[in-house]
Amino acid sequence: MNIPGGKVTNWLAGTIVAAFLVSLFVWGVDYAAVFGGFIPLRVTGGLDVPGGVPVWLTPLSAAFLHAGFMHLAFNMLMLLFCGRFVENVLGGRLLLLLFVIGAYAAAATEFAFNPASDNPMIGASGAISAILGTYALLYSQREVKAIGPLSGNVVRILWLAAAWTIVQLMVGLVSFGGLGRIAIGAHIGGFVAGLLLTRPLVHARFKGKR
Repeated sequence: MNIPGGKVTNWLAGTIVAAFLVSLFVWGVDYAAVFGGFIPLRVTGGLDVPGGVPVWLTPLSAAFLHAGFMHLAFNMLMLLFCGRFVENVLGGRLLLLLFVIGAYAAAATEFAFNPASDNPMIGASGAISAILGTYALLYSQREVKAIGPLSGNVVRILWLAAAWTIVQLMVGLVSFGGLGRIAIGAHIGGFVAGLLLTRPLVHARFKGKR
């Protein structure tokens, strides 16, 4: 199977890389994380960030910030690979919609897990998790044996989700220096959002083309 061109995927990845470079060399990663990262405590009004990105927009702005080059590289590698395939099915506009909804789903889940946290959540991994969830449903064709009541398709998706989470943990250990700042809830929320949105988005893409 040939990997499709993925013009929107390439544009999205390029924009994220550009935003990271600006945040790194103009403001510094730490300042940018506080200024534009998603901080659960801001949602409840327990923390004020003067001059920061409006709290309702931070789930999206956080997706364009990263802790370091390795954090960025692994996310962009996954985005460029899975995003091109998903874009080939959904088209560029719906891919962007999936990315945005994934970012907000990731932030919402992270807030549900840690509503009192004052640690900024940054990185595109939550939004990319939504793309990965959609990719898992669209392209996971390898035969996997069922485990108990779980069908082969469910087992395949769970394996992919586990592998993605493990990779993120490894990257997080290198980028953040520990597990405390790794937003596991965000990965779960984004991935589940991708699974749930796949059918509606495919239907929207091909509605009226039968």
